[in-house]
This record gives sequence, structure tokens and C-alpha cells, in this order.
Amino acid sequence: MSLQTLHQIMGAFALVFGLVIGSFLNVVIARMPEDRSVVWPGSACPACGTPIRPYDNVPVLAWLWLRGRCRACKTSISPLYPVVELLTGLVSWLVFQRIVPGPSAYDTAHLVAYLVFFLFSAMLIAQTFIDVRHYIIPDQLSIYAVPFGIAASALLHALGYPGALGWQGSVVGALVGGGVLGGVMSLYWLVRREEGMGFGDVKLLAMMGAFLGALPAVPFILFLASIAGAAVGVPLALLRGRGLRAALPFGPFLALAALIWLLHGRELIEHWLPGLGLVLGA
Repeated sequence: MSLQTLHQIMGAFALVFGLVIGSFLNVVIARMPEDRSVVWPGSACPACGTPIRPYDNVPVLAWLWLRGRCRACKTSISPLYPVVELLTGLVSWLVFQRIVPGPSAYDTAHLVAYLVFFLFSAMLIAQTFIDVRHYIIPDQLSIYAVPFGIAASALLHALGYPGALGWQGSVVGALVGGGVLGGVMSLYWLVRREEGMGFGDVKLLAMMGAFLGALPAVPFILFLASIAGAAVGVPLALLRGRGLRAALPFGPFLALAALIWLLHGRELIEHWLPGLGLVLGA
């Protein structure tokens, strides 16, 4: 077996692993906003309560062969379930290709880094769907994950992963991430006397800083998320009528920007935004 074939097999494994984690994320998205356990009881049809059998719980394929319906009561199953699974599988594959670009990177440091940053990405996927549906960002997917980010950064530094933050850089990243957005939120309140965003966004950016560091990641994420949010929010507000505000969560745009930074942030700054790179310290 050639090294290139081995790399392709490992990439396929990352894809399948992501699909499986995506199936679990569906449980997280459905239960966490309701403060229900994501571990027990097992998955069941939300309409009739029939436990889902293992062969009906295969990511994506089960939804297809059941034609999007519960086997027991024939109630329609949302297509968001396979969408979340496919998205998580694709992100897992992309993160693997980014962190482990070839067989030369098959060492403990790079493989652990893939697991760390894929799990970070999986949390972003879960909080995005929760925020869109419920307008909340659970602490379990934001501020409670900061210690994990600090510990993971310390571990990657100890393993010798290139560019690892170390625990000090992770702590600074969390403080800067939460502090910068908290400052923006406070300034907006002082000027407008109303909340421009929820405190959940502040905690989410603190978590991102813990995993990705302070500079240039945090300002890049804020810059790109703001541009993306405006690109979606302004037309939406115009469509809904002048003077009518559109409720638009900011968390999904932060998550998108963080994933872009993780996968291609430095290249984007180097090739497309060199002036911004000087400002951000890239």
C-alpha cells in the first residue's frame, strides 16, 4: 500500500468519523436547549417515542432508506438530521486535510491536533443550529469549553505541534476574545441603551480565543463575522420592511468565521487581505 493510498484511507476514516459525530450532534441540538441528558435515554422518534434501532441510526443512509419517515409511526423526520451529519462529516474531512496534509504528518502531535480542532469545529456546528433555532448559545458549548481549550493547547505545545499556543497563549486568547466583544457590547449599550447582542456571543468568542489564540484570530473572526452578518442582515431587514427589525443571531456568523480562520485564515490574510494582516499582526 502506497503512502498516498494510506492518506486517502485515513481521510475517508475522518469523513466517517465526522458522520458518526454528526449523528450525536443531532441529539445535542435537540436536547441541550431543553436541559435534557444527551447520553440517556437513547435516541427515539420525537413523535411516537419508539426507540430507534441501531440499523435505523446509520448516519445519512438511514434517513434515505426510511425515506425520511419513522419506521414505526411514519411521521416525517426533518431533513436537518442528515444535513447536520453530512456537514459534520465534511468539516471533519476538511480539518483532517488541513491538520494532517500528508503521511509525513502522521505523528502524535498532528493526529491529536486533528481531534482537538475537529471537536472544536463540532461544537461550533452544534451551537450554530441551536442558536438559529432557539436564539441561545449553551454554556456547555462556549464558556464551559474554555478550560478544555486551555488544556488542549497546553497538550499540543507539550507534544511539539507547530504553532501550538501553550496554556498562556490560550488564556490570553480567551480573555481577549471575551473582553473585546464584551467591550463592543457595552459600548453599544451605552450609545443605544439596548442590547445589540447576547452575552452568549461574548462567551462563545472567549471559547474561540482559547482554541485559536488572540492575534490575529480574534480580530479576523470579528471582522469576517461582521461582514457576513451585514451581508445577510441588511437585505433581510429591507425585505421585512423599513423600520421592522430582523432578529438575527450573531453566533452562527462567528462560528463560520472561526471555521474559515481554522481552515484558511492565514492564507486569506496573506493573499487577499495583506493590509488587514498588518493591522491584525499576522
